[in-house]
Amino acid sequence: MADEFDVEGLATSFAHMARHLLAQDSVGSTLDRIAAHATLRIDGCQEASIVVLDANRQLSTVASTGDLGRESDRIQAELGEGPHFEVAENYQEVYRIADMGGSGDRWPRYAPKARALGIGSMMGFLLFTAWDRLGTLNLYSSRPNAFTKRSEQVGWIFASHAAVAFAAARNDAQLHEAIATRQGIGEAMGIIMNRHKTSEEQAFEVLKKSSQEHHVKLRDIARQVTETGEIPE
Repeated sequence: MADEFDVEGLATSFAHMARHLLAQDSVGSTLDRIAAHATLRIDGCQEASIVVLDANRQLSTVASTGDLGRESDRIQAELGEGPHFEVAENYQEVYRIADMGGSGDRWPRYAPKARALGIGSMMGFLLFTAWDRLGTLNLYSSRPNAFTKRSEQVGWIFASHAAVAFAAARNDAQLHEAIATRQGIGEAMGIIMNRHKTSEEQAFEVLKKSSQEHHVKLRDIARQVTETGEIPE
């Protein structure tokens, strides 16, 4: 690998990218920047997208640098086949499609539509950590054989950095949401305690009962109480 790459330059480039990704202020912004960096740093990549697949096999595009990736993702979601599903469901770390025109046997419905879109070749990487599978980074080119072994090696390093940034952004968002939820519930409990002269435990039970009866999340019931001053009937 040292013979193929400018190791020092590659390390410096990815260090700058990692700091830039970790400086983003939201999950969405982090994912947008990952996709944009992929087009700049991975040879052959003209467009990039990031997709997530849920437990019900629902495919969603969470970032894309252009219409080609979005449309390819949409077709795969509609057909229920394609490289995104293969990577996510088989825990496949890397895929590389040299010529989309020759992939009809592999994905008989998706491949012809992808070729008609103008996709010549694709490559993708599973974004994962030791604890979770986060999504798939997908790279597109209008040219067959656009992605080389070098593209794959650089892309694998890139995807490793991207997965860490994705996980950090998501964890940060979840932490902020948990803090906001706790504060909101505490404020709603205070309103109930003051208005109905209840204990802290009783106030929480009132919120919990209302949440269960209305099939609404506890945090949403708390938000209603803080906004209106009333417990939902």
